Amino acid sequence: MILFSFLCFCSFLSDAQQEKHFLHYKFTVLTRTHTFPEFSGVCVYDDRRIKHFSNEERVWIKESAHDWTNTLEEPADSKDFIIRQIRTLSDCTHSLCPGHVLQRIIGCELEKLPDGSVNLTVFDDYGFDGEDLISFDYDTAQWIDKTPKAKETKMKWDFQTERNQFIKNYLKTCTDWISTLHNTKQIPPHVHAFVPKLSDDGGELLLTCLATGFYPRDVEMNIRLNRINLEDQTSSGIRANHDETFQKRISVKIDRNHEGSYDCLVTHSGLTQSRPVVTVWNRRYIGSETGCQCLLVVGAALALIVIGCCIQKKMVRYTASESVLHTRKPQDHISCPKSVRKRCI
Repeated sequence: MILFSFLCFCSFLSDAQQEKHFLHYKFTVLTRTHTFPEFSGVCVYDDRRIKHFSNEERVWIKESAHDWTNTLEEPADSKDFIIRQIRTLSDCTHSLCPGHVLQRIIGCELEKLPDGSVNLTVFDDYGFDGEDLISFDYDTAQWIDKTPKAKETKMKWDFQTERNQFIKNYLKTCTDWISTLHNTKQIPPHVHAFVPKLSDDGGELLLTCLATGFYPRDVEMNIRLNRINLEDQTSSGIRANHDETFQKRISVKIDRNHEGSYDCLVTHSGLTQSRPVVTVWNRRYIGSETGCQCLLVVGAALALIVIGCCIQKKMVRYTASESVLHTRKPQDHISCPKSVRKRCI
């Protein structure tokens, strides 16, 4: 655990929230495989890919339109260096080596706990065939072998002082990049409070609060009655939207006959002056007159879509590539060493 340069984060971490942010570079080398590329490299910020290494062009390509991705310096060690390491570890110098996988993950994580304390962690870890191999110790600028197979590697790397100093400097500035990335893009949530439908139970309703379109992912939500948080609230957890923003839904059962003011309180760093947003439930139900009108509109829209598709089918034949709206990206690695399993996506 390293406690340097975390004071700059206090300005954007609210005392009311538990936040966690991380910046990782991940590298994977595979031998004797036809499914995945031999080498892959990605840069991930808070579960979002912002850069990847192109094997064809041999350069890093950003996946975000923001200019700040150009300022992110890649960590030490080239593609060729990491490939040489897997050849050495697998004791193989020719192209048809037995199947092996070498992984590296380097970066930093910052977490603010509910009591207000801040934990900052930096790391540079290697794994071989799903097991921990070797990791960098920031304080001593030395390597820690996690398996007998890494003892020879440790002796070599400990004497590479210039490389080790570069890694140490990189990890130190990693926290500054987290601060930059966090403050570059902040989008407040849109908040809705509603009852999905009238329940068969004459006494209870399921009141739901939906916050969507926000970034970063950290958010705090509560359903209240007369400004007092209700108990037994259930949560969907934080989910990703298609546009790299997030959404979260919470629900609670309420008495339909109970008088009082129900609202949804949402706290998020993207809100102006860190003030929470309060959305009051207007006691309308999806399934009431308003809900029926919505269903009629949706039904009419679907009918038009069906008619349009029938006409369009006669006019043009789409190819498979034209009909694909979204392509899932392949996993960046296969197995994950034990010490970095929580950091793998």
